[in-house]
Formats: sequence, structure tokens, C-alpha cells
Amino acid sequence: MPPGGRGFGGPMGGQFLTEEEKANQPKVTPELLKRVFSYLKPYTKQLVLVFLCIIASSFLTLLPTVLTGKIVDEGLLKKDLRALIYYIVLSLIVTLIASLIGVAETYINTWIAQHITFDMRNQMYSHLQKMSQKFFTTNNQGDIITRMTSDIDGVKSVITNTFSSILSNSITLVIALVAMFQKNWILALVGIIIVPIFTLPTRKAGKKRWSLTNESQAVNDEVNGILNETLSVSGQLLVKLFGKEKYEYIRYENANRKMIGLNIKESMAGRWFRVILTTFTTIGPMLIYLAGGILMMKYDSNITIGDITVLVALLGRMYMPVNSLLNIQVEWIRSMALFKRIFDYFDIPVDIKNANDAVAPEKAVGDVVFDHVEFSYEESKKILKDISFTLNAGKSIAIVGPSGSGKSTIVNLIPRLYDVDSGSVTFDGIDVRKLDLTFLRSHVGVVSQETYLFNGTIRDNLLYAKPDATEEDMIGALKKANIWDFVEKQEKGIDTEVGNRGLKLSGGEKQRISIARIILKDPTVFIFDEATSALDSISEKKIQDAIDPIIRSKTSILIAHRLSTILAADEILVVKDGIIAERGTHKELLSKEGVYRELYETQFSKALVEEDGVSELEQYIWGVQPGDEPHEEV
Repeated sequence: MPPGGRGFGGPMGGQFLTEEEKANQPKVTPELLKRVFSYLKPYTKQLVLVFLCIIASSFLTLLPTVLTGKIVDEGLLKKDLRALIYYIVLSLIVTLIASLIGVAETYINTWIAQHITFDMRNQMYSHLQKMSQKFFTTNNQGDIITRMTSDIDGVKSVITNTFSSILSNSITLVIALVAMFQKNWILALVGIIIVPIFTLPTRKAGKKRWSLTNESQAVNDEVNGILNETLSVSGQLLVKLFGKEKYEYIRYENANRKMIGLNIKESMAGRWFRVILTTFTTIGPMLIYLAGGILMMKYDSNITIGDITVLVALLGRMYMPVNSLLNIQVEWIRSMALFKRIFDYFDIPVDIKNANDAVAPEKAVGDVVFDHVEFSYEESKKILKDISFTLNAGKSIAIVGPSGSGKSTIVNLIPRLYDVDSGSVTFDGIDVRKLDLTFLRSHVGVVSQETYLFNGTIRDNLLYAKPDATEEDMIGALKKANIWDFVEKQEKGIDTEVGNRGLKLSGGEKQRISIARIILKDPTVFIFDEATSALDSISEKKIQDAIDPIIRSKTSILIAHRLSTILAADEILVVKDGIIAERGTHKELLSKEGVYRELYETQFSKALVEEDGVSELEQYIWGVQPGDEPHEEV
């Protein structure tokens, strides 16, 4: 079955485009064909071998059919046992050689297809790796994976099936026609005339069954939908709570009855198809026998029984290639549509890439400056408006604000996960768009709210940041991240498996390992994006203890909701609706009674008193003891 759609199987069944495929037929241009065949060009020598193998195999496959005439005339009718054995053995040898050549052709063809898909997968993966973060946030992940897997796998099918089928069937048909006309041109014409007559009813029957198959599939999807909805844990609970058992049973029964009816029709359509197929495959040979008999008996005594037998056999060998070539338009359209889908992804421009004159300084200091930055994910909606601030090396800035105000977007502009619409972000006085991407991102470390660990060991995830790290380096990073005590207690220690996306670990454990990974990376600028969000108080405390020393000693940007984290920063930026609404120290911002004070009263102050006590920093600043209520004024 060709990629991209279902087809009615079986000899002479026919394949048909769905309405969606008809509506989305690609425009086949010389440019598209040139691009498709550009992937075949590196394998020209192998393609020539495939072509020669197909010619040889097609010829040798038909040769035993021709030898059948010799077996009849020279062996059976003349009662010559030696000739009979000779032609039978010759037919077997030719069949074996044809099969061996077919194996070689299949191997070479598969080798070409696998290498082309290898090239395309590498090209696609490399291209996708260069895509900006915007690409991955705006495109469906399943669609991206489909391009990488099933679409490119479909190319393999196109090369091994569609292209080789066109060539093989064309050559087989030509050889069969030449052989038939060589035997007797009158009987050959009789055979050619019956072939198109044969295809009409079989294609009509195939189209009918195709239609029934599509209807049956649609109803089957409906039945599966009902089962998925009503037999899931949540679905069956809802059915019970609303007393809809009888309603859902009737709905399922109706869909089930409709599916059974369509299945019966489809089965009978297949049966009638086989009746038609059997009838018409019999008509052709009967006509040749009739015409051959008349010629042999009344007009041409040179025609032998063997000749008629060969012509009948050759006619039978023509049916399948003719049907396949009749379907070639459908296969061709699907193949071109497949390539078009892949090329559409290849043609997506790379938004974030190195400038031609990109620079990579010998060392990094860590000065970050936002100068009148504006940014939008969509042209119609600005996310950031006129953002300006300076972060000097060794200092820290806390960014606070309501959810959706643009805090994470600001920090994502520093490592160039996105590019600004206007204004600039500079790193050590150089616009980040002029810096080498590898250099820039090696000096920026990000700990995000949604921690991601690769499926492997703790060691694997740490070495991802620094492949040449020693055991001592990793243990040191784990200690600084306040997670070594946990790792040391594990049976396999640092070689403990974390599971897919780190699912074998708790949220706090994953977060601390991600902090250890960033510590091991040792970037110039640390970014903590809600690193303690949605964690329990104990995990939050341990992560905070790991972050505090970094904040005090390294250039840092903090997006936080915990007051002690915010207080540790040298400056606080308050972002609301994409602008910096306020800036200053904690005391200065509280006195303004603006956005920050509102956030303090609704969110930050809750962190002052914890279930297990108050942090030393908070006790020092506020004079709050465990169990005390937070102060309302400073």
C-alpha cells in the first residue's frame, strides 16, 4: 500500500484518492522533480545496477513461459522425452537465475532506499535542531515527529515500491508484448484488445469496495470513539453519575449495527469482485484458444498448440503490470505529496542562526544589557514593550510579576531562544545576534520551572553539561545542589536510573539534579526561572539553600515567587503587561504601594512563615520568629 492512504488490495483491485488527497494534490513542477531526484543522484551507479537487474529479471521471468511452448510442441506432442526433460530443466534453471537476480535487485534497491532515508533523516534532524524555540511552541510535536519518522519512512516505500514498480511493470509489459507479437500478431491483437475490457469492470468493482471500506472505517472509528469515551475511568464514572447507561448502550448498538451491515456489504462486494475477476480472466484465454484454433485449423497450419499455450500464458502475465500501471497516477500523486510534506519542513527558514561575522570572545565577563527591547510571538500582539535594564557582572536581578506578564520571555532572549523584534540584548557589550551561538549558550545556564532529565542515569544527565567532568567534579556539583545525600543513599549512587523525563524522581530531586547540571556547566550567567515553583516546602527549602550561594557569588537573573530569593537580589524588576512597571529594592517598591506591594500582600508574604520555620535571611530582615505572623509594614 502506498504511503498516505488506504488502497483496495488484491489483483486488479485498484487504488483511489480520498477527497482530502484530491483537494491537496501537489503541483508537480520540474523544480519538485529535480529536487526529488537530487536524492537519487549520489547513488547513480547503484541505480544503473537496479535497472539492469530489473531488465534481466523481467526477461528471465517471462522466458519459462515461452519455453512452455517448446515443452508442449517438442516434448509432449513429439513424444521426445529428452527434449521434454531438457526444456523443463532449462525452465527451472532460468527461473532460479531470475529469482537470484531478483534478490540482488531487491538488496540493491533496499540499500539505496535505506541510505536515502538515512540522508534525509540526518538532514531533517539537523534542520530541526536549528529551529528557534518559537517553531517548537507553535507546531504540534506529533506533526514534527511524523515528519521525522513515518513521512521519511514513506520515502523508502516510494523508492523500493513505486519507482521500481513503474520500471519493472513497464519492462515486463514491453517484453510480453514483443514476445506475443513475435509468436503471432493476430492472436497478440486479440490479447491486447481484451486487456482494457478486463480492467473496466474490475476497477468499477474496486471503487465500490473502496467506498464501502471508507464508510466502514468511519463507522469503526465512531464505535471506537464511544468505547474510549464511555469505558475509560473518567468516562464510565460520568455515565453512572448522570444515569446515561441506557442512552450510551443504544448509541453503541446503533453504531455497531451500522458497522455490521457495512462489513457484510464489503465482504459481498469482494465476493462479486472475485466472480467478475474469475470470469474475465477466463474470457481472454478462451478467445485466444478460439482464435488460435480457427487460424490453426483453417488458415495457418504453422501455428502450433505450443504457440497458443505461450500466448495464453503471456496474456495472463500482462494483467498485473497493466493494472499496476493504471494505478500509477494514484501512487505518483501520493509519492509527490509525501515529498512535498517533507520539503515544506526543509523550507522553513532558520530564524536563529549564526551571523556570517559571528564573534566568539576568548572569555566572558557576564554584563547583560536590555536596550528598548520589544518582542512578540505574533505580529498582532506585543509581549514585551520597551524593556531596558542593565545587569552588571557579579550582580543579581529578580524579575517578578503576575503570570503571563512576560518574565520568562525576557530571560529566553538572552541565550537567543528567540530574537528581539526591535532594540537589542547585549552580552559583554556585544549584541547577542553577533555572538557565536555556541559561545553564547555555553556561558548562559538556565534552570527552568519544568525540569527535563534525559532517560538515563544521573551521571548521564550531569555529563550532558560537561562530558569531560571527573567523578569529583560531579560529586562536588551534587553537593552544591544539596542533592548528594540523596544520591549517596541510592544502591547505584550516581549511576541510578532517573527514568523517562526523570519520572523515577520527585519534583524536588529532579530540580536539584538540574541545578547540579548547571553548576557543572559553570556558566557566566545563571538564570533561575521559577526554580522552586510548585514544590513542597521541604523541597523548596533544599533548592533555595542550593541557589542562595550562587546568587551571592555569580551573575544571576531570578524569576521567583519566594520572598527570600527576591530579597537576595541586588535589584527587583516588576513586570506587568510586557513592561517594567516598577524597579528598585524591596523596601523602595513596598513604599510605592503599586504592583509589587500587591504581589507582596497576595503572594510573597505567605513565604515568610513556613510550616517548619522561617529562613535565617527572613529572620534577620524581618525579625520574624517561627510561628509569628508576617509584618504588614516595613
